[in-house]
Amino acid sequence: MAKPRKGLAARRKAMGYSQESLAELLRVTPGTVGRWEQGKSTPEAWLQPRLAKVLEVSVQELIELLNPRAESPAGETADVDRLERALANPSKVDLVTVAELRQHIALLSVRYDGERSTGLLAEAGQALGQTCLLREHAREYRVKRDLLAAEAEASTLMGQFVWDASQRRDHDAAKGHFTTAAEAARKINDPVLEAIALLRTSYVELYGTEDPAEGLVLTERAADVARGHSDVLTGLAELHAAEARAMLGERVACERSLERAQDHFGRISADEPVVEMFSETQHDRLAGSCYLRLNDAPRAQSTLERVASQAPSRSKSRSIVLANLSLAHIQQRELDHAAAALHVAIDCVEATWGGGGLKVIFGVAQELRPWRKEPVVDQVYDRLFTMMAAS
Repeated sequence: MAKPRKGLAARRKAMGYSQESLAELLRVTPGTVGRWEQGKSTPEAWLQPRLAKVLEVSVQELIELLNPRAESPAGETADVDRLERALANPSKVDLVTVAELRQHIALLSVRYDGERSTGLLAEAGQALGQTCLLREHAREYRVKRDLLAAEAEASTLMGQFVWDASQRRDHDAAKGHFTTAAEAARKINDPVLEAIALLRTSYVELYGTEDPAEGLVLTERAADVARGHSDVLTGLAELHAAEARAMLGERVACERSLERAQDHFGRISADEPVVEMFSETQHDRLAGSCYLRLNDAPRAQSTLERVASQAPSRSKSRSIVLANLSLAHIQQRELDHAAAALHVAIDCVEATWGGGGLKVIFGVAQELRPWRKEPVVDQVYDRLFTMMAAS
């Protein structure tokens, strides 16, 4: 008999959602949400990361909400036992085990924005190793295909975590993982997974090696691969193409890319395969960064202030938004506002230690050097020294 998920319903209500409003946000029907809460069905694996973000729960809390088994200790270890049996006899791995492995990989992705990548590397590496072992020995075609998909997902995560943990310095290792992910995706003709890997590679070129020309080539490839398969990915590729063009000083082309991205985001459908990768703040976050690179500080400031008020309070992405907002204030010689925004950005970095946030924050600190003797700037430097000493 189905067991009601009272905790899931309670969490939804605590977040202020009705079944209808949660369903609208997740692009499902209210009846679907009702069946989840009644225990009659379970959210699809690809939708669970999005559900976790909306409910603002940790991975462990998500698992407990979807699997209220406190009275059945044997049930709690069933998934682990199944994977252990498969690893002991990899030729007998089945689709259920692969689905559970992919769900674990998806949950690691959810944890990324709020946790240190250094703490996630071991789990991601283990998941990738297990996936590769099982793929090498699997016999059934469908199982092999799903394991290649899992390999693409795990390799993309590893590249993401390695790059972030290295504070966006280990470009080669990150790109190596993304290349592996793209190759695995092509073997199963999965344009969505291939586009994700290409997009992640473009980030390394744009924000790591700072090669906008190569980054633009990769974002355009990602958009071409994703077009017709995912409006989210096509829109994201256009967004980062816009930033590449801003880095190249091409304002008109940049704004056209921003418009195309907005158009794709406006066409996201109920069957979008990676809806969890979309955020309402993404367009403005990248637009603000573009105008900052185009030396239009007033427009960048107004855009980034709007994003900062909407982003989760302790996320890696918010630290970058606030650091860019600080830079916009610096360009307008507003030191007090610049220091205030940078202090909040440092709060976010201290909670998550995101490599992107660290890099941008120290870049902003370099821009403040001409005013090093000003008390508000001196306080920022003191705090940065203390933060690095404590790390």
